[in-house]
Amino acid sequence: MKPSIPEIPIGSKIPLAQRGSFPESVHIFTEQAAWAIRAALAAQRPLLVRGEPGTGKSQLARAAAEVLGRLFVAEVVDSRSESRDLQWRYDAVGRLGDAQALGASGLSHDEVRQRLEPGNYVSPGPLWWVFDWDTALEQHARGGGQYAAPQPPDDWKPAQGSVLLIDEIDKADADLPNGLLETLGNGAFGVPWRKEPVGARSGIPTPLVVITTNEERELPAAFVRRCLVLNLQLPERRDELVEALVERGKAHFKGSCAESVYRAAAEQLWDDRQLAENQGVMPPGQAEYLDMLRVVVTIEPNKRRQKALLDQISVFALKKHPPPKA
Repeated sequence: MKPSIPEIPIGSKIPLAQRGSFPESVHIFTEQAAWAIRAALAAQRPLLVRGEPGTGKSQLARAAAEVLGRLFVAEVVDSRSESRDLQWRYDAVGRLGDAQALGASGLSHDEVRQRLEPGNYVSPGPLWWVFDWDTALEQHARGGGQYAAPQPPDDWKPAQGSVLLIDEIDKADADLPNGLLETLGNGAFGVPWRKEPVGARSGIPTPLVVITTNEERELPAAFVRRCLVLNLQLPERRDELVEALVERGKAHFKGSCAESVYRAAAEQLWDDRQLAENQGVMPPGQAEYLDMLRVVVTIEPNKRRQKALLDQISVFALKKHPPPKA
C-alpha cells in the first residue's frame, strides 16, 4: 500500500512551542513550501532548502514536524562536523577519564574491563534516532546520555514518523553531504561494537529529511541532484516585501505593536536592503525585522510611543557593517 501524503495547511498560523534550543515561534506555510514538503514525502528524498539567513529555513522543518505529528530531531553542522557524527558518536575522553578513576577504585580487572567496554561510550546520532527510536533509547541509556535525547510530542509513537533537520550543511566539508547521501540511500549504517546495523524498521515511515544551506560553500553536484530543492527568497518588489513582513510581524506579535510600527519597520528594512546590496554586503532580512519588533514590544508596551523607539533602535538591527569610507 502506498503511503498517503497528508495535506499541509497553507496560510494558517502554526504555533511552535519552545523545544531544546529552538525558541517559541509561529510559522506560516506558503503554498510553495507546503508543496515542497509533500513532494519530499512522496519522493522519499531529502528536501534541500536554500535562502539567505532569516527566511525561516530551519523553522520550516519544525513546523512540518508539528503539523505532521512527527518527532523532530535537529543537528546543527559546523566546520568540525563529520559524516559519522550524524550516525553515532564515541566519547573517548569520557572513557579515558573513567579508566583513570577506576584504576584507583579497587575493583577487579574483569569489573573494570566490563565497565570500560567501548560500547558503553557510544551515543546515538540524529540518523540513529530517526531510523530506530527504540534501539537509540537503549543505547542512550547505555552510553551514559552524553548528548540529550530528542523530545518527542505527547503520546508520540515511532510509527508516526520523524523529521530530521540538518542545519547549515554548507559549513561542513564535502565528505559530510556525500556520507549522508550514502546512509539515506542504504537506509542503514554499521556501528562498531554492535552486532546488528542500525536501519529503517518495518512499519516506520521514511524520515522527512530537511537540509538547509546559506550558500557559504558549494555543495557536491551529486548530492544536490539527489535532493528536492526549495528556494526561500524574500520578495524583490518593495510593496510585496513590506506586506509580507507586516503579515509575519502580526503573526508573531499579534496586537502588541501599533500598525504603523509593523509597516515602518518593514519600510526601513527595504531601504537598508537596497543600501547593503549597493555596498556588496549581506542585506538584513526577516530575522532583523522581527528583532526590531521584539525590542519595541519588550521595552515599550505603549503603542503611542513605539514608533519613536523604533527610530532609536533600528540602527542596531540594520546597520551591521562598517559605513563606507568617504
